[in-house]
Amino acid sequence: MNVLVINCGSSSLKFQLIDAETENLIAKGLCERIGIEGSRLVYSPTGGEKITIQDDMPDHTKAVQMVLDALTNAEYGVVKSLDEIGAVGHRLVHGGEKFACSTIITDEVIEAIKECNDLAPLHNPANLIGIDACRKLMPNVPMAGIFDTAFHQTMPEEAYLYGIPYSYYEKYCIRRYGFHGTSHLYVSQRAAEMLGKTPEECKVIVCHLGNGASISAVKNGKSVDTSMGMTPIEGLIMGTRCGDIDAGIIEFIAHKEDKNIDDIMKILNKESGVLGVSGGLSSDFRDLEDAYAQEGDVVGHRTLRTFSYKVAKYVGAYMVAMNGVDAICFTAGVGENGPIVRDMVCEYLGFMGVELDAELNSKRGQDLIISKNENGPKVMVIGTNEELMIARDTYKLVK
Repeated sequence: MNVLVINCGSSSLKFQLIDAETENLIAKGLCERIGIEGSRLVYSPTGGEKITIQDDMPDHTKAVQMVLDALTNAEYGVVKSLDEIGAVGHRLVHGGEKFACSTIITDEVIEAIKECNDLAPLHNPANLIGIDACRKLMPNVPMAGIFDTAFHQTMPEEAYLYGIPYSYYEKYCIRRYGFHGTSHLYVSQRAAEMLGKTPEECKVIVCHLGNGASISAVKNGKSVDTSMGMTPIEGLIMGTRCGDIDAGIIEFIAHKEDKNIDDIMKILNKESGVLGVSGGLSSDFRDLEDAYAQEGDVVGHRTLRTFSYKVAKYVGAYMVAMNGVDAICFTAGVGENGPIVRDMVCEYLGFMGVELDAELNSKRGQDLIISKNENGPKVMVIGTNEELMIARDTYKLVK
């Protein structure tokens, strides 16, 4: 069965067509600038040349139509007709407490997702737009919703509750939810495979480090804690998000700078993180690594050291949460391609006998164990594959 995986944003739409039985990628692409002048579709059939199609995309329905047209195109398409697409899997950011697993999309499910919109006002409405567009154009094709938050619904109460009046949890469901769940699930399962064990036999820490970053503790195949909270702003310092801060800072800055709450949240979401720590140099870790490589550069050193220290602190905390660890995994853009950050983080783990192999740590594009210690946890680099996890879940549900 071919599964079309859709990841819909407010002005973009990423997609992959995957053979769910062989798990081979058939085609992938990206619709950019939906509803904005200069929209285009970048389409890449596996084994073929990348194609860019410039055309107006006033809305997501037109974007989905362009994707379907490309997939079935007589010259560069990969399927003869839409009948060869057996299901559609949609990435959904926030399922709140309503969804602890993936689900077939129905009218009732859509209404339940809408009730979670307050928890992810920038993401859930856009995800729903993608679902609506696909249902209009493919009304007879079954569709599944795969939630970023679902994997973390196994966290125990002591991990997800905040130290605020319990009535706020009862009334508004204010609690830790966590994100990047599909990535954490895939990487933790792949780590177990590389260890020659089942997920139920392993304690794994997954460091999903990209422009958005989160860490999870996965014990016996289930998430028991994660760094992101009710929203994606909590946890690690990220590209432009502040991560953990003293809540009193919000009031302090508001008074000193004459800012309202919307101003402050914009600062914490868009102007902080490594962008802020670097004094505005960049939110792109590649730029920070280039600065770090320059002898005597203070900014690069300060920023990467601060980021790596925060990662190491969470790793240490999650070792305690699970009473040990078998593998520490680095994934996502920085985790997979940032040997400097990996080395800095692992400097703090020497007390456990962790020692990186410098040559293996420098490699890219492979799933590897990069530590050379016989005892203690293995350190791994694993390429995440959220789209494959979405295809797997969709396939299981539809079958």
